[in-house]
Amino acid sequence: MQIGVIGAGAMGAGIAQVAATAGHTVYLYDISDAALQKARQHLSAILSRLLEKGKIDQATADDIEKRHRFTGNLADLKPCGLVIEAIIEQQDIKVKTFRELENILDAKAILASNTSSLSITALASGLTHPERFVGLHFFNPAPLMPLVEVIPALQSQASLAAEMMDLMRSWGKIPVLAKDTPGFIVNRIARPYYSESLRILEEGLADTHQLDHIMRTYGGFRMGPFELMDFIGHDVNLAVTESVWQACHYEPRYQPSFAQRQLVNAGWLGRKSGRGFYDYSTKEERPAAAPMEAKLEKNLFERVMVMLFNEAADALYYRIASREDIDTAMTKGVNYPKGLLTWADEWGLDRCMDRLDQLFDYYHDPRYRCSPGLRRQLAENSGFYSASTSGI
Repeated sequence: MQIGVIGAGAMGAGIAQVAATAGHTVYLYDISDAALQKARQHLSAILSRLLEKGKIDQATADDIEKRHRFTGNLADLKPCGLVIEAIIEQQDIKVKTFRELENILDAKAILASNTSSLSITALASGLTHPERFVGLHFFNPAPLMPLVEVIPALQSQASLAAEMMDLMRSWGKIPVLAKDTPGFIVNRIARPYYSESLRILEEGLADTHQLDHIMRTYGGFRMGPFELMDFIGHDVNLAVTESVWQACHYEPRYQPSFAQRQLVNAGWLGRKSGRGFYDYSTKEERPAAAPMEAKLEKNLFERVMVMLFNEAADALYYRIASREDIDTAMTKGVNYPKGLLTWADEWGLDRCMDRLDQLFDYYHDPRYRCSPGLRRQLAENSGFYSASTSGI
C-alpha cells in the first residue's frame, strides 16, 4: 500500500519516515515548497546520522530515501491507500483538505488525522464517506516515540480500528485503542502533571526548581513538569489544556493556568523562544533547587501523583481505554516510569482516595473530587490489576 502524508512539518515528515522505513512508498505533500525542501534536507541529515551510528546500512538508507515522493500537488496522492493528515490544528482547514482528498482518492482509501485535540467524529462528519475516517495520533518525534493512539470516529466502519492497529504494529509501533473523547488517552491523563504543579506554584508552596527536583527525585520522571512544559512549548501545552477544558464543558480539573497564559502572552514559549519558566539564552548552569523540608516535598509529590492516579482511574471508569492501554500509553507516549494504574495499586487505593478526600476537604474545589472509578475499585476490595493492598 502506498501512503500519503499531508504536511511536511516535523510531525508529518516524521510519520513519512516511519512509513517509508516500514517499506511503503510515501507521498509527502505540503503547499509550501520551502517546507518540502526543509523536510528533504532533514531526512538526508537523519539518515546520515543513523548511518554514522551503525543503525542502518547504506542500502537501507538509500531505499528509505527513494521511497519518499515530495510533492506540492495534492493529485499526486491518488494511488495512496491511506493518507494521514498532520497540519494546523484548525478543524475547518482539516475538513477542507479531506474533502479535496475524497475527490482524488479511490473510494476504498482510508483518511486519518494526527490531531491531538480535535474530535475525530466531528472531522469525519464533514466527509462524504465518514466510515473510512480514523484518528492516528503519533507522538513527536514520530520515528523515535513508539506509541500511536488509534481513535475510531463514531461513524468509522467496525473493522477500521483493528486494521489500523495491525498496520501500526507492522510499522514497529505500539498502538493503543482510544475512545474519541477530548485529549484521547495521553493528553487527557497527563494534564495533572502540569496543572497541579502549576497550581502549587501559584499557591507559592514551591518554586519551579523545587517542584522539578521533587518529581524527578521522588517519582523517577525524566523531566520535571516545568522543564517538560518548556520543552513542549507553552503555546502548545496551553492550547491542549484549553481544548480539553472547553470540550469537557469546563471541568475544573482541566482549568488552564493564569501563570502559563502569562508566559504565552509574553512570548516566553520555552526552549524554542529561549525563555519559558527557565532562561535558555545563557549556557550558565541552572542553580540547584533550594532545600525544603522532606515532609513538605513528600506532601507535594503525593499531591501531584494522586491527581494523576485519579485521572487514569476516571479514564478507565468512562471506558476511554482499557487498563492495559492506559498504562501502555503513559509509559510509551510520555515516558512515565510506571503505568499509572499499576502505580496506584502499589500505593494502595485507600491511600489514594484518602489523600484526594483530604485535598477536597481542605480546598472545597471540585477539581479534587475522587473518581467514582477509584471508589468502586476500593469498594470491591480490588486494585486495578490485583487484590487491594494497604498503602506503602
